[in-house]
Amino acid sequence: MKREELEALRANVSCEAVLERAGYELDVKESTRRAVKYRLGGDIIIVTHDGRGWFDPLGDEKGDVFSLAMFLERSTFPAAVDAVAALVGFHVFRPEWNPSPPMVSGEVIGDRWRRRRAPWSGSGVWRYLCWARWIPAAIVRQAIREGVLREGPFGSMWAAHVQSDGSVVGWEERGPEWRGFSTGGSKLLFRLGPSDANRLCVTEAAIDAMSLAALEGSREGTLYLSTGGGWSPATDAALCELALRPGLTLVAATDANSQGDIYAERLRALAEASGCDWQRLRPPADDWNEVLKAMYEERRERKMEKKIRPAACAPAASREASPGPGRPLTRPDARPADREGS
Repeated sequence: MKREELEALRANVSCEAVLERAGYELDVKESTRRAVKYRLGGDIIIVTHDGRGWFDPLGDEKGDVFSLAMFLERSTFPAAVDAVAALVGFHVFRPEWNPSPPMVSGEVIGDRWRRRRAPWSGSGVWRYLCWARWIPAAIVRQAIREGVLREGPFGSMWAAHVQSDGSVVGWEERGPEWRGFSTGGSKLLFRLGPSDANRLCVTEAAIDAMSLAALEGSREGTLYLSTGGGWSPATDAALCELALRPGLTLVAATDANSQGDIYAERLRALAEASGCDWQRLRPPADDWNEVLKAMYEERRERKMEKKIRPAACAPAASREASPGPGRPLTRPDARPADREGS
């Protein structure tokens, strides 16, 4: 078959057709506009590039419609060409990805956001983030400067989900006794960091995005993102827009559980479709805030051990000697807010 005929087949037969003919079923719930998931038993194939590309998320195989036919049937290239040619005109089921309209207007959402104060030192949100969640004050201040934090009712935190132009479309709501999303708002992306970043770290919650920023020291050239625990078509479109930037690295920093792995797989598919680099950054605990709190707790225990050990074990001469200059230890009972440089 001539090259022109092969290109015509490649243009007229989608990878979905090959998969459906092979018995694979579309997983609508876990599919997005850019990454369509098909399952057959425990096997998974992700279709990208509007049906022209594919990859195996559990392996290294990927390619076009011909390589897919070869992969599924374990056949030679000529046999795969014949199998693809037999599918010309085959109708596949492909859902329409229609983003749900917001429940209330953007003006109303924006007005509700603007009526709320930004956190300040000692406010309810400040205490919740710095004392209960152990977010360093420097990270909280950065989020305040970037305009993505507000004081919600009863000391709850509002963390904005914004569009690329900075307009607020909704917010994550978190507090000691409350967890939710803004009524009538739209889940898009919480953003913390430079808009022109060449590294995107995607988490599932704004608190995890801030925690990872703290753990990495707000790494230069990194934008920390949160999907708010969901994955709307608008979220997918916003990530696709960001992933088109040349030289970008997309980091799946989602939770260390089955849902986090599903989101990481979607991010991998998005990276494959966009042609950018992809990494999986899996927290050693369930999420990044747990990692941050464990790190501070370990540091505090080490400091307490250092403070107690000389008094119990040092020889008398050492105890009588004047201590040399050194960095003062943080009080063991100090709040995270007392350690703003952490």
